[in-house]
Amino acid sequence: MDHALPPPLKPASEKDREFALGLYLGLAALFIASLVSCNLIFRKFFFWVLPGMEYSFEASVGLLPYPLTFLVTDLISEIYGKKRADDVVKGGLVASLFTLGIILLAGCAPATAWSPVTDSEFNHVFGQTVLAVGASMAAYLIAQFLDVRIFHFWKHRTGGRMLWLRNNFSTIPSQFVDTLVVLVLLCGAGEIEWALFGGLLVNGFSFKVLVAALDTPLVYAGSALIRRRFGLAIGQEITL
Repeated sequence: MDHALPPPLKPASEKDREFALGLYLGLAALFIASLVSCNLIFRKFFFWVLPGMEYSFEASVGLLPYPLTFLVTDLISEIYGKKRADDVVKGGLVASLFTLGIILLAGCAPATAWSPVTDSEFNHVFGQTVLAVGASMAAYLIAQFLDVRIFHFWKHRTGGRMLWLRNNFSTIPSQFVDTLVVLVLLCGAGEIEWALFGGLLVNGFSFKVLVAALDTPLVYAGSALIRRRFGLAIGQEITL
């Protein structure tokens, strides 16, 4: 059974409104920067040899900043609500498409004879970015919108309590969907061999689950500080 949440709170003063808006824009900027970084770097794969184990953990470097996007959307969902979280997800899509357009334009521009980066070097790094970013964006859209909706499902079911539950039980399934979709698309397109699919899926998802568990205290701390700043009740959101 869903529980009623407190009505949204409008900032009491212009100063409070400016602070709330600035905080929202800062979180949105952090989200977009993390997302664009993932799209630019995730074709490089790294490995860690786990201490005391004969196992080499292999994954894309795009894993490093990407979990931060789920932390940010959970914070925005908790404090500013579903619509504002959806707006940030849509903004991330626009930023990714714009970045892709700039890369395509840069690839078409011929390098000078003295350019430190030649056409072949540029194309080697960014030449498959269209395909890679396309796969990443498809996975991103599905996973992020799923994350926001599951988060708010649990928020209404618990009346704004049990933040740990909605933080983890929205992020974990969304992260699995993201990892699965992007690997299926990249393997299907020939970017990655199918033989690597299983290992990369397990490694990527395991890493994201670990980060989701570790970021729970950060979500609690961040939301608690913001609630205290604006006098928000448990489950209450700010309306801008």
